[in-house]
Amino acid sequence: MAMAPTEKLVLGCFAFAVFWVLAVFPAVPFMPIGRTAGSLLGAMLMVLFQVLTPDQAYESIDLPILGLLFGTMVVSVYLERADMFKYLGKMLSWKSQGAKDLLCRICIISAVSSAFFTNDTSCVVLTEFVLKIARQQNLPPHPFLLALASSANIGSAATPIGNPQNLVIAVQSNIPFGQFLFGIVSATVLGIFVNAFILLSMFWKVLSVQKDDEEEPPVELAPEEDVNSHRFSPATMSHLTSENPHSVNPEAMSSHSIPNAIEANILRSRISGLGENEILKADSNGTKLDVMDGSLPKEENSLANGFAKESSNLGLEDIDEKSAKWKMIFWKAGVYIITAGMLVSFLVELNMSWTAITAAMALVVLDFKDARPCLEKVSYSLLVFFCGMFVTVEGFNRTGIPSAIWDFMEPYAEIDRVSGVAILAVVIVVLSNLASNVPTVLLLGSRVAAAAATISPEKEKKAWLILAWVSTVAGNLSLLGSAANLIVCEQARRAQHGYSLTFWAHLKFGVPSTIIVTAIGLSLIRA
Repeated sequence: MAMAPTEKLVLGCFAFAVFWVLAVFPAVPFMPIGRTAGSLLGAMLMVLFQVLTPDQAYESIDLPILGLLFGTMVVSVYLERADMFKYLGKMLSWKSQGAKDLLCRICIISAVSSAFFTNDTSCVVLTEFVLKIARQQNLPPHPFLLALASSANIGSAATPIGNPQNLVIAVQSNIPFGQFLFGIVSATVLGIFVNAFILLSMFWKVLSVQKDDEEEPPVELAPEEDVNSHRFSPATMSHLTSENPHSVNPEAMSSHSIPNAIEANILRSRISGLGENEILKADSNGTKLDVMDGSLPKEENSLANGFAKESSNLGLEDIDEKSAKWKMIFWKAGVYIITAGMLVSFLVELNMSWTAITAAMALVVLDFKDARPCLEKVSYSLLVFFCGMFVTVEGFNRTGIPSAIWDFMEPYAEIDRVSGVAILAVVIVVLSNLASNVPTVLLLGSRVAAAAATISPEKEKKAWLILAWVSTVAGNLSLLGSAANLIVCEQARRAQHGYSLTFWAHLKFGVPSTIIVTAIGLSLIRA
């Protein structure tokens, strides 16, 4: 593509620079409007400066990507309601064999859940679990938070629905879900274990010794139920308490003038189905008296009726509780079956966007209630961010600068040479950390694929998979490298017993992990 006229070139670069600054530094002092508004501002400037026409701006928005992103977010909301992530949390602490075992579990569970439910979602719901388990076992949270974030990024590289940049690559490359998965899964699996090995090597001493209680103030250990739950508190029913309108207070019963033996016999007769005429009268010493052959006195009859109502209410409550329990079990099973059907549909190469939307609507219908509370949990700000980013990146592409840069790099980044793949990987890692991974994919994707297509179709497919792998793992380099890192950091800071994961603490682990995992994975990617 030829360079645009100077005026459009300068204005287009300015609009992209505004987008970049606000995307990387959303709370910049002179314009603290955030990433979403920043992407819209960049898109508006591209149209205002006439780098793009309004029609070109609308055409640049990729609806299949937005549909796939929306559908997977809705499915994730219903999976969270169905306690999927609570069960994952239980797996973290179930028969744990110590700190090293816990770290390895976090790596595996975080990676697997991210591959199918996106890395951002997994980090949002698992961070609090990890903090609670670390606190319960009196362990430092630092290595476990790093394990969660880094493994979520690595695991999300395995599938087209694992992260936003893979969604873009899957739609633009038309690589089927199954081929995408099998082309990159070996690199992902080995990358997870290598990443866990690096964490164990760096924090072996920390994980081998319990925190010194004399150096740090002791913390109250988390109750078991807190570790096994995230949003859903364990339900507790308090029977026989004064606050319960259907409960019976034993102390209040003792204040009645009727002997306790009569009360016990009335209740026993009601439960066993005996008539009132068979109720035995007992004295205060519990001795057996005559059978009452008439109706009960008014006070006794009132008490008997009260026990009858109490027994009836308790019976209805038990029936309702059992019915609700079975309904919940069938509903959860339906959610899991629909989700499994969505994944199978992906594997048989059905349209991914409409498959995700269909699964989302099937879950809405299955729920059989107003879907607004669930739909409100969808991150619409992320969808708006993508819309603005599509327009901004398209405008920047039309300036001709990305093409000029790629024309300079292309001879050195040939996909059929080891040195070329290494140079391409370095460029992707640097750009992913400077401009974020999704804009990097939008800027480089079509150019890298077009250059590889001149060699062979297999090389084109491999180029897309390399882009997916490197741009995703590059997020582990620094705290700002991916949204998953920032989510873990922010969730940990806001937790009840908060922990601050610093930029430099992450960088010390992120640099060696990113370099080693990326290099090993590149050798295993297959077209």
